[in-house]
Amino acid sequence: MKVFRSLAAVPSLSSGTAVAVGNFDGLHRGHRRILGLLVERARAAGLPACVLTFSPHPERFFRTRRLSMIQTLDQRLDGLADAGVDLALVVPFDRTFARLSAEAFVGRVLVRTLRAQLVIVGRAFRFGCDRAGDVAELRRLGRAAGFATLSVPRLTWKGHVVSSSLIRRLLAHGRVGTARALLGRPFEVEGDVVRGDGRGRGLGFPTANLETPNEILPRGVFLTRFRVGGEDRPALTSVGVRPTFGEHVVTVETHILRFHRDIYGEAVKVLFLKKLRDEKRYPSPGALVARMRKDRAAARRYFGR
Repeated sequence: MKVFRSLAAVPSLSSGTAVAVGNFDGLHRGHRRILGLLVERARAAGLPACVLTFSPHPERFFRTRRLSMIQTLDQRLDGLADAGVDLALVVPFDRTFARLSAEAFVGRVLVRTLRAQLVIVGRAFRFGCDRAGDVAELRRLGRAAGFATLSVPRLTWKGHVVSSSLIRRLLAHGRVGTARALLGRPFEVEGDVVRGDGRGRGLGFPTANLETPNEILPRGVFLTRFRVGGEDRPALTSVGVRPTFGEHVVTVETHILRFHRDIYGEAVKVLFLKKLRDEKRYPSPGALVARMRKDRAAARRYFGR
């Protein structure tokens, strides 16, 4: 997949494109429906499948509320490539771009830059300065400019609209199982293994300590899969401040079952499957070790299935 980081970086696209527009944070099941339709229609028409997305997220630019992203931009781009997208345009969402009118957004971005022949958006899509444009306006402008517009209804799951905002709330409360159902895959955190203080090894539970750029870190103790060197290993991951030892910095520590290789400095991923329990302060390190042994036994039962 080719990635362009500005409008000026996009080369001439004389053949035209099929374009999906959105933030696509999390690439959840609703996003996947849009991307699947994009790739299907693009292939049928002999067009490259293109995604137009934004960085930073518009809500973050306007500071309408505090917003933590489900994915890093690199994770989002990797997911787009896996979905079969050919081109991704990441527009820097700045003051100049925010001031574009709906007409200017269509003319400058969709028509002159991307040569769109088909534009696919979610049913609630808004665009242009002050979010003045909606799907009906996009369809009207598209007819005049020569491209078709397709809007995709929101996906629901057990009565809930599948959305990035809902998934953020679920992850903030440690509900990784429900988030997994909406994402269509486990929530994952990536980063590098760094040296810790060795406390886990001293307790008989050596851990891989993760330094991560991810902004959302579900708190608690979780059943996870630990991906290193293309291999997935069953694991237990604790995310929290280690209250038994009076600490205050959030850490991500993973105990990998039956694993003894030195992986300091390696890039890894942690995939969250199920929450075991909340973080808790124990009266002594010995009490904590007893609890950790129960956690490990639960993990062995789970992965033994």
